[in-house]
Amino acid sequence: MSDETFDYVIVGAGSAGCVLANRLSANGKHRVAVIEAGGRDNWIWFHIPVGYLFAIGNPKSDWMFRTEEEPGLNGRSLAYPRGKVIGGCSAINAMIYQRGQDTDYDRWRQLGLEGWGWNDVLPVFKSQEDHFLGATDLHGAGGEWKVNKPRISWKILDSFIDAAEQTGIPRTNDFNTGDNEGCGYFQVNQENGRRWSAARGFLKPALNRPNLTLFTEALTDRLTFEGKRATGVVIHQNGQQRAIHAKREVIVSAGAVASPAILERSGIGNGDRFKAARRRCGA
Repeated sequence: MSDETFDYVIVGAGSAGCVLANRLSANGKHRVAVIEAGGRDNWIWFHIPVGYLFAIGNPKSDWMFRTEEEPGLNGRSLAYPRGKVIGGCSAINAMIYQRGQDTDYDRWRQLGLEGWGWNDVLPVFKSQEDHFLGATDLHGAGGEWKVNKPRISWKILDSFIDAAEQTGIPRTNDFNTGDNEGCGYFQVNQENGRRWSAARGFLKPALNRPNLTLFTEALTDRLTFEGKRATGVVIHQNGQQRAIHAKREVIVSAGAVASPAILERSGIGNGDRFKAARRRCGA
């Protein structure tokens, strides 16, 4: 089993992982590894906006997760698309750019999550943006994250917005002011008619840095430990098992579905579930 050592090991090159890779490798002092179970975004439908219709539900680009059958859905199981490529879901989604509601951020802060109030996160949003409105009190310019107006409009949508306004739903040109109420066109992560994924904005420009290494088609099996401290990961790539070590930190950013699975395979999680699995395996 071959191995390699880095300062930081990032599991998952989705939206979060791409930003982390960019930021952690920026000073050039730390060796950073990004491990992505999917592949490169060298398929045309990752880049043409309408391509999400071909990417979602395609095992080439979607992990094809499904929810459990739910009584509230009349026993149905629903598809739960997750991107299987660098950029993660930002490579297959509908490209809508929308921040959360300001009161939600403030509520998190009030519950004890310091640094997550609206006034705390707004400067971070602005610092990452390259917004079509330019630098304003609410938006930023020159950042990695392209935000533009949609390139098309339809009369039927314009009429719907007019009708909503007549019923008391306010017209809005920007859902990113902290108040998401209203009816209007969404801003989009596109540039000149092409999708602007997190991989395109944050990861790819950083890959020319000698201290950043990207592993693709590399499935993270589990974390490795010294006592209770995570020291690296075990991955499967090209039919081989490899150990990737972290001097400073392992960051699991494989998404809301895959991250818990990796942690549980590593022995972190629901003890009763582990015991049941061991019994099924005869251990």
